[in-house]
Amino acid sequence: MSVLEGIMIDLSIVLGSAEVPIRQILQMSRGAMIPLDCGQDDPSLVYVNGELVAKGRILVDGERMSLEISELVKKSRH
Repeated sequence: MSVLEGIMIDLSIVLGSAEVPIRQILQMSRGAMIPLDCGQDDPSLVYVNGELVAKGRILVDGERMSLEISELVKKSRH
């Protein structure tokens, strides 16, 4: 077993975002839709520990979803 296998990371895949008032959230019922600030062909963003590391696209095959990485994002120097 590699020493790296025990390291935990926080991985987030962001499809899009929206600003929604809490009152609207509280009034939503099952099946409600929230419009996102992106289009169907816009890339999804991959964050590791809060830092953008890649862009890709969501693939759907029946009940399974996966992410195809299309671009690695270079780390910006601070």
